[in-house]
Parts: sequence; structure tokens; C-alpha cells
Amino acid sequence: MGRNRVVDIILYVFLALVALSTLLPFLYVLVISFTSASEFRRNPLLLFPTEWSLQSYRYIFSSSSFLNSMGVSGLIAVMGTVLSLLVSSSLAYGLSRKRLIGRNVILTGVLFTMLFSPGMIPAYMLIKWYGLMNSIWALILPALASAFYVLLMKSFFQEVPPELEESAKLDGCSDIGVFFRIILRVSIPVLAAFGLFYAVQYWNTFFAGLMYITSDSKRPLQVVLQLMLINASTSVGNAAVASSLNDEQTLPPETLKMAAVIVSSLPIIAVYPFLQRYFIAGMMLGSVKG
Repeated sequence: MGRNRVVDIILYVFLALVALSTLLPFLYVLVISFTSASEFRRNPLLLFPTEWSLQSYRYIFSSSSFLNSMGVSGLIAVMGTVLSLLVSSSLAYGLSRKRLIGRNVILTGVLFTMLFSPGMIPAYMLIKWYGLMNSIWALILPALASAFYVLLMKSFFQEVPPELEESAKLDGCSDIGVFFRIILRVSIPVLAAFGLFYAVQYWNTFFAGLMYITSDSKRPLQVVLQLMLINASTSVGNAAVASSLNDEQTLPPETLKMAAVIVSSLPIIAVYPFLQRYFIAGMMLGSVKG
């Protein structure tokens, strides 16, 4: 019994060190984002600064396009997540039922998209042909369904007892009624898990926003932050905080990058605790053998 206790203590210490090693990078990002420019230049590798500063956040929030870009990214994340869950779950539910006509052909098409990608130029031509250039729909529709997520949802729907559908149909429900009234209600953990994945994907939209959006008022947050960092690194964007900084205290690009990471990650981090219970359950349910 004493030997087992020693082994447990060693394992706990080892796991604590592993957890600490994963938390240190996040702590470093947070600390550097609040570190003053002068102290960062003296010691770029520090975890306990003596001079705290909001200069980096002041610079980021001083941009007139920043709040607008947060609204754009929030709109894209909400609309995209809802539509993606609706499309992905309905497609996965249909593929999970063997009575679907052309099921194998559709399933082959879904698998084909996982193995082969059309590339950047065909995607750009398609967006332009549909007239979606400089529209937020260009950031939503191409990423509406993920083949990988569809297949995981399909595996879960195959495990739903068929008696639930049969009893609902005896009560007069159609196939659509069964899907919305029964299937989606018992699939809340799965929908919450994949909804979080979709939300992160839409919130972090960058390359599509760079390619398809030309209007400043429609640029997502990640693109605006990148442009601000480019301006800061070339010493063009410091005019907004020049009144509060000395000439030798122009903001280092590194502190701005850390502040940008915190700002762009905070909304997702704030949402995760509310979905954690469903997230863990959904990942377990979605991992059954298909």
C-alpha cells in the first residue's frame, strides 16, 4: 500500500509539471501584453514585470475599425454556427438512414471532399461567379459544412434507438418533424460540441476575409488585427498613442501581438465554460464506431 502511494505521488507531481508547462506559454502571452514597452526592451523573457501598462490594449482599441470588426466577426460566428449545425446535422441524419435514396453516392461525395480540395483559384472563381465578393456570405457559405464533422454526427445518429422514430411516427410526425422534435433534442451534447468547433472556425476567419472582402466596414476581426500589427511594426500606426508615449517608447510589435492574441481569444474562452459539460459529452458520443 505504501509503495502504491509513492507511485501515485510521483504521477501527480509529473502531471502537475506537465500542466504547468502547458500553462506557461499562455501566462507569458498574458503578462507580455500588459508589460510596458521600456521594460519589455530591457528583458523580453519575463513572467513577473515591475511595470504594468495598458499601452498595447489602448492602441488596439483606439482604432475606429476595431469595434466594427468585432461586430462583423460576431455576426459571422453566430450566423455561420447556426447554419452550419443545421446543414451538417440534417445531412448527417439523412446519411445515417439506409432508406435514403442515393445514400452511397452522397456519402462518397462527402468522403471525396475530405481527400481532395479544389484549391484557391477555383474557390475564388466560384465566389466571384456567384456574386459573393465583398459580402459576409463569402465567409460563411464556403465553410458551411465540414465533411469530418458530418461523418462524426452520422456515427452518433446511427446509435439513436429507432424506437424513438417509430413512436414519433405513430403519433403522426413526419420525417422532418422527427428530426426537429426528437433527433435534435437528444443530440444537444453533440450539437454543442461541434457548435463550439464551428464558432472557433468562423471567429478565426482570416484568409477568406483577406481574399474576398475589400470594404473596411466588412473586414473580420483577424484581418483588422493583422493590419494593425503591420502598421505598428512599420511605426505607422503609433500616432493614436503618440500623445501618451515618449519617442523612445514606441510600442514593440511583440507586445501588440500578445495583446491581439488575448483580444481575439477572449470571446471563445468566455463561451467555453458554459458549453464544457455538453462539449465533453458530445465528444464521447461522437466518437462511437460508425
